[in-house]
This record gives sequence, structure tokens and C-alpha cells, in this order.
Amino acid sequence: MNTIQPITKISFIGLGLIGGSIAKTLRRVAPHIKLYAVSGHTSTIEAAYHAGVIENSQMPSLEEISNSDYIFLCTPVQQNLSYLEQLKGYIAPHTILTDVGSVKGEIHRAVEKLGLSDHFIGAHPMAGSEKTGFAASTAYLLENAYYILTPTPAIPPEQVERFRQLVCQLGAIPLILNPSEHDFATAAISHLPHMLAYSLVNLVKQIDDTQETMKTIAAGGFRDMTRIAASSPVMWQEICLSNKEQVLRLMDLYTEQFLKLRSYIEAKDAPSMSRYFTQAKDYRDSLAIRKPGSLQPVYELYCDLIDEVGGIATLATLLASNGISIKNIGIVHNREFEDGVLHIELYDRDSLDIAAGLLKRHHYVVYER
Repeated sequence: MNTIQPITKISFIGLGLIGGSIAKTLRRVAPHIKLYAVSGHTSTIEAAYHAGVIENSQMPSLEEISNSDYIFLCTPVQQNLSYLEQLKGYIAPHTILTDVGSVKGEIHRAVEKLGLSDHFIGAHPMAGSEKTGFAASTAYLLENAYYILTPTPAIPPEQVERFRQLVCQLGAIPLILNPSEHDFATAAISHLPHMLAYSLVNLVKQIDDTQETMKTIAAGGFRDMTRIAASSPVMWQEICLSNKEQVLRLMDLYTEQFLKLRSYIEAKDAPSMSRYFTQAKDYRDSLAIRKPGSLQPVYELYCDLIDEVGGIATLATLLASNGISIKNIGIVHNREFEDGVLHIELYDRDSLDIAAGLLKRHHYVVYER
């Protein structure tokens, strides 16, 4: 650890929502580190420079950033693979490459093939939203979000520890997994739910009548389950292609579960149905943020919150002093397709509207569902 030099220079290839948010956060928490960026758009470089985020006002070459302590690959997966090949001939011996993609297996295989295993720590910050681009990035997007690290076996432990500490400095929560563990886990809790949402929406679209009765009365559980089907089709096409094996594996496992439930219903096996539903309810209720009764209306909002002593207490006191009762509150650690650090659930629509207006007046950034 003593042989590792202090971090003085970090570069980004791609400066959109995630890359821009990491850069803005670094500018806030580690202003001594020099930040540089390469982007597909000159306007992005100009905007980041004028915002005081990066040092370069013009587009640098890959050779000019090759001696950075870290190079963050923040472009779409296939572009990241292309940049890996280009960087191979330039990067300095001490440079560590890392990425922010939601699928790790493919890029790890490419890294190994290129002989860059001793330069790569795969990573996946689980934060984001439907918004894109540098303009949508914030200096608090990563606050209390999980940040999964997938180091190669060739990376020295002290390098992994240094990067873990950098992630902590960003305000995120580091978790270390191997690439296959990561891809299977994210396929289960993120990729599969999106496939279910897309297929359920398409089923209802297919079977709806000419008066669009189902579309008209769609609410509650249907809207809750299918909200994520509004995500970018292009992004999910790329994710499915990159994580094909794990997505298909989870779809097969889900099919087995669905057919098991179907068999209980067909046989009118009430005890088995009850056990099945109870097991699912108990596990769902054990999650950090619960929404009992998905068919009931949920009055919720999300807001950005700086991780500081008393931050949640200050917000809760503000609401309480104005007669607003909180039904549920919690930190959202996996915000890959969510806005806001803090989730607040209220008891009714009036409380939701008053709380949202009150928080906005006190300069909180509020996101309503």
C-alpha cells in the first residue's frame, strides 16, 4: 500500500449522466485531483470545462490522458470495448482502467484477451435515471448508492483497496463481486424484471379490446409492475445482447416458478398456493423499502439528500412541524433506474402534495412518481 502514489489525475472517456456525476462528485470531494475528459461531443467538453469540472477546454487525444491514475470508461458497452483496444498501446504502467457498465462478463473477457488484466477493475455504480447526458449529471447521484467492483485476479490487492477507498470518497457503498456473480445477480434483480415488464405490457396490448378497456382501467399493480418498461429500448437491447446467457438462464428459472404456480392453481391446491404466496410476501416484506399491497395506491416521492449528520432528521422534522406524517422512509441504495437518494412514503395524496411543495421551497430536489 505504501508503494501506491496519491491520486493526482483522473480521466473520463464519456461524460454523460454517470461519468459526469462521478466527475462532479470528485470535483466536490477531491478538488486537488485534476480531471480530464474525452467525449463524443465537443459541446460536452465545453460545458464541463465552463462548469469548472474538467481541466481541458478542448478534446484531448487518448495519448494525452494515457498517464492518468484512473481512466473511467463511461460510454456504451461496445464503444468501451473499442476504447480498450485503442488504449492498450498508450496507458502508463501505473494506470488503472475501470468502467461503469451494468454487464461485466463481456468486458472482462475483452480485457483478458487484450492482456490488460493487470490494469482493470470492472465496476458498476448502481445509480441513474431515465435522463441522459452531462446536463443531467449531479454531484450527489452516487450518494449512498451501491458501487459494485469486479477486480481481475491480476490486480494487486492494494490497488483494489485504493479504488475501494475512492468509491467511499464518492459517497457510494462498495461491494466486491466476481463478474459472473455480478451478472447473475443483476440479471435477477434488474434485467429479468425489465423483461417481465416489457412482455406483460405487450401481452395486455395484444389482448386489449378495440375500446382499449384494459388500457383505460390500468392502475395499481399493473402500473407499478410495468413502470420500468418505459426505459430505453436501445439500452435494454444492448444489455440483453451483452448478458445473454444470464438473462436466458433467469428467464428459464422464472418459467419454472411460473409453471409451478400454474400447477397449484390448476389443481386447486389451496394450501400450496397459500404457502407460495406467503413465502413471497415474507421475502418482499423483508426488503428495505416495503410497499404492502401492490394494488393499493402508493403516495411516494424521492429526493436528493446530502450524506451529512442529521440530514434525514432535519427533513423529517421539517415535515413533522408542518403536520405531515411519514408512513415509510429509507435510503435507496440501488438507484440504477431511480432518481433520488431518499424514498418517502406518505399516507394520502394531500400529504404527498404538501410534502413535495414544502421540500421544494426548502431547496430539496424532489422527484414524484
